[in-house]
Amino acid sequence: MSGKAFFVDLTKCTACRGCQVACKQWNKLPAEETRNWGSHQNPKDLSAITYKLVRMQEIADAQGELVTWAFFPEQCRHCIEPPCKMTADAYDSAAIYHDEKTGAVVFTEKTKDLPDFNEIRESCPYNIPRQNAQTKVMAKCTMCLDRVQNGLKPACVQVCPTGAMNFGDYDDMLALAQKRLTEAQKRYPEATLGDPESVRVIYLYPVEPQKIYTYAVASLDVPLLDRRSLLARLAPFRRPLA
Repeated sequence: MSGKAFFVDLTKCTACRGCQVACKQWNKLPAEETRNWGSHQNPKDLSAITYKLVRMQEIADAQGELVTWAFFPEQCRHCIEPPCKMTADAYDSAAIYHDEKTGAVVFTEKTKDLPDFNEIRESCPYNIPRQNAQTKVMAKCTMCLDRVQNGLKPACVQVCPTGAMNFGDYDDMLALAQKRLTEAQKRYPEATLGDPESVRVIYLYPVEPQKIYTYAVASLDVPLLDRRSLLARLAPFRRPLA
């Protein structure tokens, strides 16, 4: 398959949060005003000014004893058939841009004119889209498209010190993910890849993905839809902008 992809090996992530900081710096995003909410994870969630977040989850055994920490540097998955764009296209095909060369899915300023933010967010099986409360513009990871188009790695990949984050041609990243999965399963029997045929951000999870985060992979309740299925679902509700 053409285009680019990330491979994120969670067995190598140490939650240094360098990727989270690099994303803020490159995109010139302001800091969040946060409060202690009982976790090392900070801030608590993604937002219109936080495109990348290292989630931290305690994994317990059957007796409720802490076994390990799981670290999950979350971002938009840049779906190969992005449901958010399919939904937005019913109103304005220019609101969400799908770059043909890289596969990057980018929210534009025109997202502020879409009539229903929740419709866009609910179409995403990973619960990624966020909206600026003041401007109404929607926001998320851009794949650092400006960097990639100039031959550079995304900022988060550039700063990762452990090799957890990788970026390159889709076929190369998928091959690397499959190779690492075979190696990881020797130590982590539950290890799996997250929706590798449907997204451009392929995670290797050392445990069952839902143990780490509810939206780690597409669920049966909010599955990844192909274009025909999604448009059929939207047809009864489709309405033009005034």
